[in-house]
Amino acid sequence: MKNHMNYSKYILIILSILCVLMIGLTSLNSSFVEPLRSTIGYLLVPLQSGVNAAGSVVYDELMDIAKMRDALAENEKLKAQIDALTEENNRLGQEQYELERLRELYELDQEYMQYHKVAARVIAKDSGNWFQVFRINKGLDDGIQVNMNVLSGAGLVGIVTDVGANYATVRSIIDDASNVSAMSMQSGDNCIVSGDLRLFEDGKLRVNHVLKDDNINAGDRLVTSNISDVFLPGILIGYVTELSIDANNLTKSGYLIPAANFDDLQEVLVITERKEEQMLPAAETQTEAEGENPGEDMQE
Repeated sequence: MKNHMNYSKYILIILSILCVLMIGLTSLNSSFVEPLRSTIGYLLVPLQSGVNAAGSVVYDELMDIAKMRDALAENEKLKAQIDALTEENNRLGQEQYELERLRELYELDQEYMQYHKVAARVIAKDSGNWFQVFRINKGLDDGIQVNMNVLSGAGLVGIVTDVGANYATVRSIIDDASNVSAMSMQSGDNCIVSGDLRLFEDGKLRVNHVLKDDNINAGDRLVTSNISDVFLPGILIGYVTELSIDANNLTKSGYLIPAANFDDLQEVLVITERKEEQMLPAAETQTEAEGENPGEDMQE
C-alpha cells in the first residue's frame, strides 16, 4: 500500500506541473501561441479531470491511512483493557478459590469444635506428586508439638513428626510409613489404615487387620479409633471400598478413599492437644486412688 501511495503521489505532482504550465501558456495573448492555446485548452480539461481524480485517490488513501491508524490505536487500547480485565478476573478467581478453601477449613473447625486448633499454611513439601511429607509455618512458638493431629478438607491429614521454633513437619496418612488405628462409625469394629504411595496413584489407601466376622463393609465411614496411641478419636479418615476376605480365611482387607485432598494442600488445622495428654488425667486419677487405698486399710 505504501508503494502504491508513493506512485499515486508522483503522478499527482507530474499532472499538477503540467496543468500549471498549460495554464501559463493559455494566459499569453500572442498570436503565435493562439493555435497552441486552443490545443492546450482542449487538452487541459481532461488533464484537470485526471488531476482531480488522482487527488481524490490520494485523499481517499490518506483518509484510509488515518482511519487505519485510529483503528490500530483503538485496538491497542482495547488490548490493554482486555489485559486489565483478564488480570482482574484472575485475581477474583484466586480470591474465590481461597475463600472456598477457607470456608472448608471453617466448616472442618466447626465439625471438631471439641478440640482447640491452630490454622497453618503449607510452605514446603517433599518431592513427588502428593503431600506425603510437608512443612507448615507454625511451630513451638505457636504451641505446636510432636504427635499433634493435622486436619484439612474433610478429615484427617496426618501427624506432626518434627517441630522447630516457627515450623513443623507433618507426615500424612498416605505416606508408606503411616499406620492409623481406625474404626467403623457404623459398627465400631477396628482396623488399620495403611499408607501406600503406589496405591495412592489410584486415590486409595489400604485397609487391613479386619477380622473376618467384623461388621465392616464397603461404604462405611472410618474414623480414628479410641485405642490409637497418637490419634485423637472420632476424626474422619475416609470411606471403605472393595473389602474382601484374605487368603488365610481369617481376616479381610480392602481399600479406603481418604476424605482429605492430598493433591493440593495449602492450609491445615493442627489440633493443639495430644492423645497422650488426654490419657494422663485418667492415669493420675488411678494412681491417686491406688495411693489412698493403703492408707484407708491402715486406718481400719
